[in-house]
Amino acid sequence: MTNLELLTAADVRLMQALAQRITATRPDLVNADAAFGELAWNWGKGHAADGATWPRRLWFSDGDLIAWAWAHLPRRVRLSDGSVRDVTGAHLVYQVHPDHAGLVDEVIDWYDVTAAGLERTVVPGAADTFALERWAAHGYGTDPSSLGDTGSWTLLNERDLTDLERPVLPDGFRFRTADEVGPQAAVRAHLDAWAPSAYTIESYRGVRDTEAYRGDLHVLVEAPDGTLASSTIMWLDEANRTAQFEPVGTHRDHRRRGLARAMLLHGMHLARAAGATHMTVACLGAPGHPRARGLYHGVGFREFTRDAPLIKTAG
Repeated sequence: MTNLELLTAADVRLMQALAQRITATRPDLVNADAAFGELAWNWGKGHAADGATWPRRLWFSDGDLIAWAWAHLPRRVRLSDGSVRDVTGAHLVYQVHPDHAGLVDEVIDWYDVTAAGLERTVVPGAADTFALERWAAHGYGTDPSSLGDTGSWTLLNERDLTDLERPVLPDGFRFRTADEVGPQAAVRAHLDAWAPSAYTIESYRGVRDTEAYRGDLHVLVEAPDGTLASSTIMWLDEANRTAQFEPVGTHRDHRRRGLARAMLLHGMHLARAAGATHMTVACLGAPGHPRARGLYHGVGFREFTRDAPLIKTAG
């Protein structure tokens, strides 16, 4: 790691700008975890704990970022229930502007050197046929863990923000924002939905400090007893007038009550009022993961594109 440059907040802003440029012309080529909002979320929640294991490389042309690679190397993850999980392989997030598609070979070469000797995974977009051919030529194949009914591939869903249904909450529940409830409560809401999780108050501070975060677009549902029963963050890309939900979660004791549905509808009304005309949300796409897909499709989202998880064994 001593000769590798680590990812910085300034890098993430450049990467988000590239995501915006590609979204404007070829949104189907924005890789998993490389979308405008996803970059902010992943950087914000993880950089304090994992940033020392995040080398990156950037490629420029005439002063503009045209490609980037962000490797996630082995690390130890401490979860909210006190357990520890050791990540022993490497994972790559990357993006190449379609006008410079040939740079994907340089991305692959950099990754193979950076993660030499490790099992290596990467998630190109399924629509990026050129990149898929290049990854295959470098020895990457379909990740077996992504296959079958419980596979791990991700589906990106979209809808426009016309004809929005009115959100309806059960009696006694109400919508709140993170600006209103404060950091501790916002973190508790996330942990109640996703436990065990590596999310901490420090993670939330990192998310809140990203330029893309807006506390008024971080929406929660409060139960009559004061419990925050559901939460989501919306990431507004003003340049493309689009917004993304990430993450979306509901307290285990409050599921199947229509809270997430109402929250998503309320969030889309807020996003539209903030200037968005289009919305996206990602979920696991395999048949064995129907719950989130059913939720999103039930409020008007439809499949737009999907990823294609690849792996290369250690060596």
